[in-house]
Amino acid sequence: MILRNLQDVIRKRIGSKKVVILLGARQTGKTTLLKNMITPADNAVWLNADNATVQAIFENFTVAGFTSFTGNCNIVIIDEAQQLKDIGKNIKQIYDSGITMQVIATGSSAFELRNKTNEPLTGRKWEYHLYPICFDELSKHTSIPAEVEQLERRLLFGCYPDIVENAGDEKERLQILTDSYLYKDVLMWQGILKPEKIIQLLKVLALQMGSEVNYNELGKQLQLSNDTIEKYITILEQAFVIFRMPSYSTNLKKELTKGKKIYFFDNGIRNALISDYRPVAVRQDIGALWENYIISELWKKNEYQLEYGTFYFWRTADQQEIDLIIEKNGMLFTSEIKWNPKAKAKLSKTFSNHYPNHQFEVIHKENYWQFLT
Repeated sequence: MILRNLQDVIRKRIGSKKVVILLGARQTGKTTLLKNMITPADNAVWLNADNATVQAIFENFTVAGFTSFTGNCNIVIIDEAQQLKDIGKNIKQIYDSGITMQVIATGSSAFELRNKTNEPLTGRKWEYHLYPICFDELSKHTSIPAEVEQLERRLLFGCYPDIVENAGDEKERLQILTDSYLYKDVLMWQGILKPEKIIQLLKVLALQMGSEVNYNELGKQLQLSNDTIEKYITILEQAFVIFRMPSYSTNLKKELTKGKKIYFFDNGIRNALISDYRPVAVRQDIGALWENYIISELWKKNEYQLEYGTFYFWRTADQQEIDLIIEKNGMLFTSEIKWNPKAKAKLSKTFSNHYPNHQFEVIHKENYWQFLT
């Protein structure tokens, strides 16, 4: 069992009364994490939102009926809660009733579950995100040297639990995983009139990974309006497929202020979309693969350690640039991300002079583990 960093964080919230919301894409291990965390002494009841009886309870919800159904338990875990009618309002009723019952709700669709719980549960919830397994979790399970040995495999096939645990069978499993959760959590949402277009958009984004994206150009390429491109990208973010990173600016002359880069939460999903599993040594996109891996890993670390840093890149009109800036507690942590340890990298004097409150590092394949643990 690979222990997840969120396990201790969530465990500390048990007994706080506030509802715990655990979000993450399908197959990232939400249920496994909770089953590993909950003990018989917790006296927990598990409810699966796919179950017809559970759905009926929530369709005609009363607190009395719910507590009669769940019995005298301490914890109720509602799996895939976004599928249930009025889930936010109903959990609010449980919370406001004064019953000493801890509610934990999981969901693979932030778009759906957030919409249903944000307003009713304002001030009444803790919300956490579970991502594919991170370097820190894997290195704790084995060792840092053992995980470093797996680097090429992580760059090509990613870190979903099923992929990590089944070496040699990655391609078929990735294809099933990609088809399953992309179609279930993205294409089945209401309002997507042309599902083939969102798949085309994903493939274009996969090919442009780590580059600045232009919604107008994407719209022309896919014959979609800018508003539709924006909507689809938001949906893909809420399904934990991609994330956006804006440009950093405080109106310094020549800074680009409206740029956006898009990264994938998992390299394997990205490579599956374009069916490219060639070895690292022959890939022309190794720089993009490496940058995506490092930034997504740092994103996971930032969330799991509750650091609340904000991620940016930086670029000027005369092509000065920085791969990554993390703004945190008044400091700017800047990084250049290079696959080749011998590649030259230095911080722009324009940036360092204008932003003295910064730290600068070069992250490459021989030192990257120091930044991810």
